[in-house]
Amino acid sequence: MHGEPDPTRSLTNIPSENNMKILVVGAGAVGGYFGARLAQAGRDVTFLIRSHSVEKMQRNGLSIVSPHGDLTLKPQITTADQIQSPYDLILVSVKAQALDQAIADMKSAVGPETMIYPILNGMRHMETLTRSFGPQAVLGGVCMVATDLDDQGRIVQLAPMQKLIYGEWNGELTPRIHQLDRTLSNAGFDTQLSTNIQQAMWEKWVFIASIGLVTTLLGGPIGRIAAVPWGEATASMALDECAEIARASGFPPAPGFLENLRGQLTAKGSPVTSSMYRGMQKGESVEVDTILGDLLEHGHKHQLKTPLLQAGFVRLRTYQNSRPAS
Repeated sequence: MHGEPDPTRSLTNIPSENNMKILVVGAGAVGGYFGARLAQAGRDVTFLIRSHSVEKMQRNGLSIVSPHGDLTLKPQITTADQIQSPYDLILVSVKAQALDQAIADMKSAVGPETMIYPILNGMRHMETLTRSFGPQAVLGGVCMVATDLDDQGRIVQLAPMQKLIYGEWNGELTPRIHQLDRTLSNAGFDTQLSTNIQQAMWEKWVFIASIGLVTTLLGGPIGRIAAVPWGEATASMALDECAEIARASGFPPAPGFLENLRGQLTAKGSPVTSSMYRGMQKGESVEVDTILGDLLEHGHKHQLKTPLLQAGFVRLRTYQNSRPAS
């Protein structure tokens, strides 16, 4: 990746974890979940929302339905034109299609010491954010959570897993990354400070691409696919294609990671789906380009044959192109 972030710089006036001003960009199923948990834990959290959503947020607040405990709160909110000064930490959690607008909205919140912590899918967003804010501002990040919005607008956590992983792009343990670690720790979800965040991001990419590919291409939850002849074998082949691309790109998934993921992809009776599958069921836009398309491009660059990944990409682009223009 060109323009890789290098956070080496002089850091002064680092606020304590209790005083860090946190801006959450994206109050949807993922950003809303982690932002609400941070606010519940007493962190200074503000949500950046679009002006047309202000009245609804003020009226309904944020509601979470979770195996870790339900929560409803009236969060601090702001709009782009109301931002008065930089924030210490900006948690970016939007779909790829909304990233350009999010960057425009958050520009006045970014100062020389601001940490930008994105938890988007794939890797393309790293280049986009680095181009906009410089390599020193952008951290690497991964989130592991299964959440969705129900018909009442509540954030529903679909499985107990809830984890944020973060690190400097070059793997250094800087004062600011330790500060981020203290800020996010003990806030009601699991956390991990990584010295190899690029590896963690690639493994997350293999994870979401494999589950997304299997469920959208084969058309159902994992258990339903595993129950039919050749279902398990096809799911396993899809994983092999995604893992081989990561391997050829210099980020081979760990054997234990692959063994665990293969088990998840072939588990009989499993109700697991993917966010892309759930999005298709609702007729929503899906992140086909950043999850499957970019991975496919990496495979082509290394002259790998990935017929299932290619078929899944074509399937989802066909779906995407058939949606009414928004």
